[in-house]
Amino acid sequence: MSSRPETQGKKSFQISGITTTEDVRIPQDPLERVIGQEEAVTLARVAAVQRRNLLLVGPPGIGKSMIARAMSLHLPPPTQELRVVHNPEKPERPTVEIKSGEDVETEKTTKEYAGGEIIDPVEAPITVAERLGYRCRSCGTYSSPKEVYCPKCQKSKILNAFSGQTNPFGDIFGNLFEMTMGQGLGSDRVTTTRKRFDKEEVVVYERYGENIRVLDQKALEKKRSMEKQSPHKVIVSHRRNNFIMVAGSSETELLGDVRHDPYGGHAQLGTQPYERVIPGAIHEAHEGVLYIDELPHLGELQRYILTAMQDKVFPIEGHNAQSAGAAVRVDNVPCDFILVASCNIQDLQQIVSPLRSRIMGSGYEVLLETTMKDTEENRAQIAQFVAQEIHKDGKIPHATAEALMELIREAARRAKLIDGKDDALTLRLRELGGVIRGAGDIAAMEGSKYIEEGHLKLALKRAKPVEEQIREKYGYFYKAVSDEMTAAQKHGTNEYWYENEVSQQNNKPGYG
Repeated sequence: MSSRPETQGKKSFQISGITTTEDVRIPQDPLERVIGQEEAVTLARVAAVQRRNLLLVGPPGIGKSMIARAMSLHLPPPTQELRVVHNPEKPERPTVEIKSGEDVETEKTTKEYAGGEIIDPVEAPITVAERLGYRCRSCGTYSSPKEVYCPKCQKSKILNAFSGQTNPFGDIFGNLFEMTMGQGLGSDRVTTTRKRFDKEEVVVYERYGENIRVLDQKALEKKRSMEKQSPHKVIVSHRRNNFIMVAGSSETELLGDVRHDPYGGHAQLGTQPYERVIPGAIHEAHEGVLYIDELPHLGELQRYILTAMQDKVFPIEGHNAQSAGAAVRVDNVPCDFILVASCNIQDLQQIVSPLRSRIMGSGYEVLLETTMKDTEENRAQIAQFVAQEIHKDGKIPHATAEALMELIREAARRAKLIDGKDDALTLRLRELGGVIRGAGDIAAMEGSKYIEEGHLKLALKRAKPVEEQIREKYGYFYKAVSDEMTAAQKHGTNEYWYENEVSQQNNKPGYG
């Protein structure tokens, strides 16, 4: 069996019953792929259904971002599209328009219909094909309208338009027209009538590359109605990812901006203000999840998040006072998102109180686990984690049961070393994932079918932090610094000058 997403829970197998990680079935529900965080997963399910906020607290690498992303997959797809519409009376104040997904699809169908029917030039009336430059008037051969001369008879496809005894200057104007048509300046649109269902209707034939576009009366009406619509720009499509991640974001990335244009809104040279509007992460997360990794690092920007959560709308304006976009502002841009934020325990007090109160008032705070008990059931979770990492990587082989047991022993060792927990397995899984990939790379380079126990042991040796490698090689950190410093670096330290000065004082005659 190969490890692939299946509708089977993570507790439905025993680790003693597998030979390799190929035997492990990966749950299809993304929240069931989160290891060892049952309470957080339960609350994430509630938050997805009830649209509640979440604050996930704990050290890096224990699954905070994975919970947020998995939660977003339990949300329904977005249904609204956000547009910025040109305001002809006051261009610096574009308006926002909300379109439902159904309206957008209907509009798209209408636009496609207004685009007409594309036909082969042979299917068009002969006179139309000749006037558009597809058919030779002399021999009837069809060719590209870019070719002035017929490739078969070598006669001009447009010569008859200027020849004849009625035009004494046909030779002059004929040659001139041939040159201009070769540059695409000939007739590219023919309006005529045709009879359909016993009714005569206006029909337009247009050049469309090597084909012809046909616009009947209904298509022309649709096209005219679309041309009457106010110009707009889609800033948030209804077909979008409903998970937006922010980490150490700038103000413009978080809240949106208006691009600078040195020509401003000049009709001929500049770009209209509505076209320069850029949405922020809070707007792109509308109807979805806004995940902010390390929330305290946003500093004062947290207050803008609070305002957006309270009002569910937030303006987009230029943030650079020297920019032409500083005078542009779009009010009431929707930003109805679910906030999922994370932080480390030591940074908890740096979250501004009103925002924390808002999260608690309409959501949950969760302290994530760093270890889980060393049981058969939880060892099976580690096996599932390994299978998921191998499946996600896609470039490394599966692991044998012996290699898996070696990793479980390492998980127990780290739970003891880092968290001081006996009879436990670590949930700091990001670093364990690095060990799996390292062992997989070794196995792949050797051409091994599976990750063996030896591969894992070598990967563990290579995965030691630099501090631990320094301790093994030098004994302690300052000795490593001293041994590795060059003479020039030593001369540049305060300790060197202090020691040198003391030495000179001690060597002076009569000193002491």
